[in-house]
Amino acid sequence: MRISTTEFVAIMATLVATVAISIDGMLPALTIIADELTPLRPNNSQMILSSFVAGMAVGTLIVGPLSDSYGRKPIIYYGASLYILTSAVCILSQSLEVILIARFLQGAGASAPRVVAQALVRDFYQGREMARISSFIMIIFALVPAIAPLLGSFVMVVFQWRAIFFLFIAFVAISTIWMGLRIDESVTKEKRIEFSFAHLGLAFREVLSNPMIIIAIVTLVFAYSVLFVGIFLIQPVFEQVFKRSETFPYWFASIALLAASSSYVNAKLVRRLGMRMLTNIAFRTQVCLSTLILLVFWLGYLEVEFGFFCFLFWMFSIFFQAGLTMGNLTALAMEPVGHIAGTAASLVSAIATIGSVLLAAGVGQFFDGTPTAMIAGVSLFALLGAISAYQLKHYERVSG
Repeated sequence: MRISTTEFVAIMATLVATVAISIDGMLPALTIIADELTPLRPNNSQMILSSFVAGMAVGTLIVGPLSDSYGRKPIIYYGASLYILTSAVCILSQSLEVILIARFLQGAGASAPRVVAQALVRDFYQGREMARISSFIMIIFALVPAIAPLLGSFVMVVFQWRAIFFLFIAFVAISTIWMGLRIDESVTKEKRIEFSFAHLGLAFREVLSNPMIIIAIVTLVFAYSVLFVGIFLIQPVFEQVFKRSETFPYWFASIALLAASSSYVNAKLVRRLGMRMLTNIAFRTQVCLSTLILLVFWLGYLEVEFGFFCFLFWMFSIFFQAGLTMGNLTALAMEPVGHIAGTAASLVSAIATIGSVLLAAGVGQFFDGTPTAMIAGVSLFALLGAISAYQLKHYERVSG
């Protein structure tokens, strides 16, 4: 690389953060969208989030293999163009159905910087060093979900909620231009793999024939599910359970900023303890904390001030867990298949995202004005994640 590691981390973080700003930036607008576009079924406003994630998951399947065949940078350019075009459709549309289709396609566009950034990290790093770099990326990445709801709420104060999409366009344009000017193409012509469905099938077979990769992906599904349940339902819980919708962006920013420390902790500990142990610790801790918040809710303390701060700490733990699991599990899944990093990143991310969004969106539809669905969903997925993460220790250590 002709740039410093610090700048590389910053660029990768902004590319990956396209997903975070596209999801978290919409949180303050969900209530208004429900009142304006789907007043009879307000839970449908959550589909503004889940449709984006679903589109991202589908796009993820193809952008990685394409980046192995045509280079990393061109695929990011095409993805950014699709993202900007569909953002314009969201600004102009008056129909929830049209917006959901545009958000699906917007997610497909966002999958390019997300997945290709993972492949770029794998192009230059491997093993625990890759996990350490991924952790540093997550530290900067965590700043975006912290400020995205605030930015969205500020835009809504001055303009209507559709103006949030102008914010998305500006963010993607800046990150793409920065990447284009400063990052060299890592997949030169002699390294490129001819794109064909036969080659794609062979690559997928290679990834899915490795039992350690399978366990890592399954565990990653549950890690994402815990996070998505928290993201999809945190705003409705703040509004309907705690009656704090006006201050929600500030509480969310505080939680996300504090949780960013998890990536720093992971970067410091991963070389000493390894990716498997840290992942196990994170899931087991979440099982214990989810059990405690369930007890607080069952005893009726969640409705008082003490219960609110217990809920805040629990939400902090959900975001903190993400910093200790997702980067490590992705690194574990991709470590044996560095020669097809783009394709591997696509398949790993697609399976993890599709599986988790189906689970989390299903939980979201059970929201009834209480935190029951949220607590039950996180508890279940954390328990399943702990069971799955435990299986990783049965496989021979590669570098984690």
